[in-house]
Amino acid sequence: MKLISWNVNGLRAVMGKNFMDFFNEIDADIFCLQETKLQEGQIEMELPGYHQYWNYADKKGYSGTAIFTKEEPDGVSYGIGIDQHDHEGRVITLEFKDFYVVTVYTPNSQDELRRLDYRMKWEDDFREYLTGLNRQKPVIVTGDMNVAHNEIDLKNPKTNRRNAGFTDEERGKMTELLNSGFIDTFRYFYPDTEGIYSWWSYRFRAREKNAGWRIDYFLASTDMENRIKGAKIHTEILGSDHCPVELEID
Repeated sequence: MKLISWNVNGLRAVMGKNFMDFFNEIDADIFCLQETKLQEGQIEMELPGYHQYWNYADKKGYSGTAIFTKEEPDGVSYGIGIDQHDHEGRVITLEFKDFYVVTVYTPNSQDELRRLDYRMKWEDDFREYLTGLNRQKPVIVTGDMNVAHNEIDLKNPKTNRRNAGFTDEERGKMTELLNSGFIDTFRYFYPDTEGIYSWWSYRFRAREKNAGWRIDYFLASTDMENRIKGAKIHTEILGSDHCPVELEID
């Protein structure tokens, strides 16, 4: 089974580039999106063979997630059941027979870390949500998690130490999440690989220089370890400031 996740940073914009070419070529069983920046009715996606699930932010042109899946899930939920967090379209959960798939667009701590306190609250509540699911059946969680976990996960760790996405606080929360029963699937296969990133700033010709960050993840419950068969980051795919990430499972 092949799963893909991509922060498209505006689905309508990337549709005018290479989105459908990549979508058709990769032929994923489950395809997750973040930062769709849509309201209901603003796009019609013709995706034969796929069931579509969308979560929209209350605020127009902001955030938003979607999942397209070949197999119809047994259940679907939107958000994490906490009103404070559930107005920005950040989470969709699909329940299948023997696991959950969760797509997430984690809140950014923003310039001068003005949203870091909220981010910390989000992290604790989202981790509790995931561990609650994990007590029922294994979980795959994917998306833009807005943190480079370790120094190996970004080009310039020293100069970014107190910047959003690489604060000690955010990195610590990722450690807590992994320690609560999850595997960072890319690092599972490539523990020491450097220079592979999933996001590059639009400024300073960052992508051309590969001055990037690995902030898009597939995490899987430790109970699924024997089912994880491969992980990729599709750095060759353009169209967004992020590139797609992939997980293959039995």
